[in-house]
Amino acid sequence: METTITRATFDLRDLMDEHLATTNLVTRETGRSMRELIELRLEREPEGTVVALDFSHVGIIDFSCADEIISKLVARLQGLEYGDKYVVLHGLTPTHEENIAVALERKKLAVLVSRPDGSWRLLGSLNPYLNEALQFVMQQKEITARDLADDTQVEISLASTKLLNLFKARLVQRASERLPDGGRQFIYRSLFVER
Repeated sequence: METTITRATFDLRDLMDEHLATTNLVTRETGRSMRELIELRLEREPEGTVVALDFSHVGIIDFSCADEIISKLVARLQGLEYGDKYVVLHGLTPTHEENIAVALERKKLAVLVSRPDGSWRLLGSLNPYLNEALQFVMQQKEITARDLADDTQVEISLASTKLLNLFKARLVQRASERLPDGGRQFIYRSLFVER
């Protein structure tokens, strides 16, 4: 594999303690400030990093703040403004999830959420034809387009397109591998796989 995978956790409490007098994330202005702080730290991370934004110590996050922090961050990740980096969410309460999901759905974006029991959840909006492919990647942890094509009985070109679209949505990682015949293939990985 050619990609080194690193992990980082940004505890939002640390950023809030330094810059806010509250544990609540409300108002668009607060969201903009928090996103800019997250972006500064994200830009310093090496390529291929999966960053977990930890909401464990956040009281509430309203829709406008969720839109400003999460929706804009995900859109910019998809635009590769920060390079080859990924974000997952951690430590969300049901209220956090609800407000973040609405913000993401309105912009047709999605992000993965890790749960304390090791399971995951998708928040936001994902085309149903991609959901099956995402489920397969998450279950298998690491796959190729051939693996997906064989499992779902579709043409390899369609399997490849689905995986490429998940990668572009920053919901899976992609690495390139040399084949014995000198060719290359892409390996698609769950964002929760430890390397």
